[in-house]
Amino acid sequence: MKYDQEIHSIKCPKCGHGMTELTLGGVVIDRCTECHGLWFDPGEEQELKKKWTGHALDIGDPAKGRKWDKVEDYACPHCGKDMIKTSDPDQIHIWYEMCPEHGLFMDAGEFTDYKHETLLDRFRSRAKGERP
Repeated sequence: MKYDQEIHSIKCPKCGHGMTELTLGGVVIDRCTECHGLWFDPGEEQELKKKWTGHALDIGDPAKGRKWDKVEDYACPHCGKDMIKTSDPDQIHIWYEMCPEHGLFMDAGEFTDYKHETLLDRFRSRAKGERP
């Protein structure tokens, strides 16, 4: 799989490290150079979900990504406003943060889970539950 990448000016809303801009099939997202979380501008997560190899950009360890769920305060890397903590309505065990104006952030491993919904996801959703 081939994708383009370049260093981008925004900082990760979770760990504060720099983000790398990645392009796959015309969809441009940002990936943290440290925690490997993914930033999606509005609608990019839906576009990348349609790409057959879109999950390949989600290179982080899901176990490490889940550790970031404990962090309470996140600011949008574009406007600095507090982000809303939410979960995917179809897979409530996938917790992510969003800025209504600028997009959303998924921790390492969350996009791959989001893209590939399985029967196991129903059990994960029951075990983890909705986001408080």
